[in-house]
Amino acid sequence: MKHNWKFYRAGGFDQVRLETGADLLNLGSLDQKLWVALACPTRGIEFDPKTLDLIDIDKDGRIRAPELIAATQWAGQAVKNADDLLKGSSSLSLSSINDSTAAGKQLLASAKQVLTNLGKKDATAIAIEDFADPTKIFAQTVFNGDGIIPADAASDADTKAVIADIIACLGAETDRSGKPGVSQGKVDQFFADAAAFSDWNKKAESDAANILPLGDATAGAVGAVKAVKAKVDDYFSRCRLAAFDPRAIAALNREEKEYLTLAAKDLSISAAEVSGFPLAKVEAGKPLALKEGVNPAWAGALATLQSAVVKPLLGDKTSLTESEWTTIAGKVAAYETWVGSKSGASVEKLGLQRVRQILAGKSKDAIGALIAKDKALEPEAAAIGSVEKLVRLNRDLAQLVNNFVTFRDFYSRSAKAIFQAGTLYLDGRSCDLCVHVTDGGRHAAMAGLAKAYLAYVDCTRPSGEKMTIAAAFTDGDSDNLMVGRNGIFYDRKGRDWDATITKIVDNPISIRQAFWAPYKKFVRMIEEMAAKRAAAAEAAADAKVAGAATAVANADKTKAAPEPKKFDVGVVAALGVGVGAIGTLIGGLISGFISLGAWMPLGLLGIILAISGPSMLVAWLKLRQRNLGPILDANGWAVNAKAKLNVPFGGSLTDVAKLPAGADYNPVDPYAEPSSPWPKVIVFLIILALAYVGLDKFGKIHEWSDGKLGKPAKSAVEAPAAPAPAPAPAK
Repeated sequence: MKHNWKFYRAGGFDQVRLETGADLLNLGSLDQKLWVALACPTRGIEFDPKTLDLIDIDKDGRIRAPELIAATQWAGQAVKNADDLLKGSSSLSLSSINDSTAAGKQLLASAKQVLTNLGKKDATAIAIEDFADPTKIFAQTVFNGDGIIPADAASDADTKAVIADIIACLGAETDRSGKPGVSQGKVDQFFADAAAFSDWNKKAESDAANILPLGDATAGAVGAVKAVKAKVDDYFSRCRLAAFDPRAIAALNREEKEYLTLAAKDLSISAAEVSGFPLAKVEAGKPLALKEGVNPAWAGALATLQSAVVKPLLGDKTSLTESEWTTIAGKVAAYETWVGSKSGASVEKLGLQRVRQILAGKSKDAIGALIAKDKALEPEAAAIGSVEKLVRLNRDLAQLVNNFVTFRDFYSRSAKAIFQAGTLYLDGRSCDLCVHVTDGGRHAAMAGLAKAYLAYVDCTRPSGEKMTIAAAFTDGDSDNLMVGRNGIFYDRKGRDWDATITKIVDNPISIRQAFWAPYKKFVRMIEEMAAKRAAAAEAAADAKVAGAATAVANADKTKAAPEPKKFDVGVVAALGVGVGAIGTLIGGLISGFISLGAWMPLGLLGIILAISGPSMLVAWLKLRQRNLGPILDANGWAVNAKAKLNVPFGGSLTDVAKLPAGADYNPVDPYAEPSSPWPKVIVFLIILALAYVGLDKFGKIHEWSDGKLGKPAKSAVEAPAAPAPAPAPAK
């Protein structure tokens, strides 16, 4: 049967009510065009990330609508009464698990097994806290279905020793019980390396005469040859060059001046200058001496070569010909080629004897059988993971769907939504719409489309923790909001953070602010101009004082003082003309305003609208467009509705400071600046001028002053003179 959905309107759009278990079970049939969101990130929101990871099937860091539907249907079928999922309880009663299906029976059995492993055999409910440390659940189990076997899983000492050898060579994997162990992959790799290492050694054993001419001492002999090979090759090359041209002998043995340079120093046989000289005195066809007449820096290395290589291979010789050196180098090359083809190096530390002992035994099959036995319990272990998933969904599913399919928590204001990071206190306000931000620049580019006033705030704690949030200011004004201002941010755990504004996305906050904005801008403009003029005047005055001081210091004392400049009458006349023009302009404006007569209030309203109207209109249009979508989309959400932040709702998201009800309040400020009478005087004079102009327009000033002041009324001036009476007829 078709499910009967219930909807309500909030935020300017229709949202579904999810109030029953049937609503959850039928979530897949709800048209996704009616969902508020279609995807959300698994990080950066105030929600248990472990629960989100269990719902995130493809592990891409995002929860999409199909994944949420799958989780809802699975949880609804795993319990007897789906209505229980809306309670949000952190514990799940065992009696509520639906054991009428095979999967449900497995869940119930696994839940009981978990409680038994934790020493709670008689418990009737299982809670999220029971899964806080998974190793405790499996601490008393040898086989737990993860395919990893610790050493104590084996019953015989030989198998335990081989498992320990595998861990020593290839490293350990952690079993669900928390113990180090090995998997089938590690076992296969170990035995493959062991076989390769054994076969590699067999090559040397089968051709020992060439590869191991000195048996076990061959490695040391090869090291001795490699230590001097470059210098010996250099020596014989020099001898061949000397045989080619005897004139080169002096240069090949280094020049005398090089020895003179060394003689001036404190000599050391390990000095770089000495070691760079030839091994021995170069002569045509001369064998290399190994003991006497050799370079002191290389005497030790040549002695080792003689004892470890030359003597075992060629006899007790004290010199070495080039052909003998070539023979030695050939034997070393065969060994080096063999070493270069080494295989199974990971097991070399065990020694060849131990490796072949392991290969000859049956430990590989024994370990494989243990791993197979452990893997056979994988369904039971997986069911334990399913129990944790069910317990978590029992607590979290209702909250997630009410912050995904619908934004109930956000628009009901009964609790913070999962995307709300906390509350920012700054500039006498508290802002509840604060979201986590990982990239402020990228977020601002998208979130600016929300038409909301956003402040990006860096938050820090004494422990060194840092994070960035974006806070929406939806009430009050922006006069004192600027980069660098500090406040306090309280996260959802109640922890306080130092908060500093680093960036602002400016948009209207309210129509009231837009009304006063032009006047505030005008005042700020005047203040800035006055400050600039004052600064310029101060600089000019300082320059004049400095110039005067310099002139006085350098002036000739006998020089007559300059005649003071006469007052310029033309300047006074120009000032008078200017003041008169301004007065005429003001008078004209006042006269025009007074001429409206009874329409003067409407004229005043028109002036106000002409000044504030454009700003208010722009603010009204932007406030109508203000919505939550871009703010969340910039964080990885896929908001599917035009979630409005209208003026009434926006006012609930930002609280402006106000005195508590019933507070005792004294409005007298002992440090208030003394009031000046001039504003009142100016206002009085303006009213007086308006009254004078108005009365003069109607001729009252002229009438009351008997024609001495003002103008006669227009009607009196324009009225035609009465005709003179006709003369009386003569009698």
